[in-house]
Amino acid sequence: MSITIKSAESVHTAPVVAAGLIGGWLTARETGVRPLGGVVLAAAGIYAGRTWLARRGPATTAVLGATYVLGFGLSHPLAKKIGPWPAVLTVTAAAAGASALLSDAAYSDWSPADPTA
Repeated sequence: MSITIKSAESVHTAPVVAAGLIGGWLTARETGVRPLGGVVLAAAGIYAGRTWLARRGPATTAVLGATYVLGFGLSHPLAKKIGPWPAVLTVTAAAAGASALLSDAAYSDWSPADPTA
């Protein structure tokens, strides 16, 4: 059995970022094993990061990687103010949105709706 991984340039990173942040949180919450949630978070971050690097270079990769990690970190204090689900969804929207705009849209994988249509 072999596993085929998409080329870095062909990966849509916004859904990967969303899966990493939401999936990591849910994994930690449902299993009670926080490091397992961290594995999910890290795996998605690395998978998205290889695409950012291949498409946009180290500067954009650093910005998007920091957004991803910062989103994870900020979700904790934000959860104390607005609750866990809203916090995770808020930081996920920000990080996935940044990834869509700076990586996916810039690589012609995604484009915002035409406001004139």
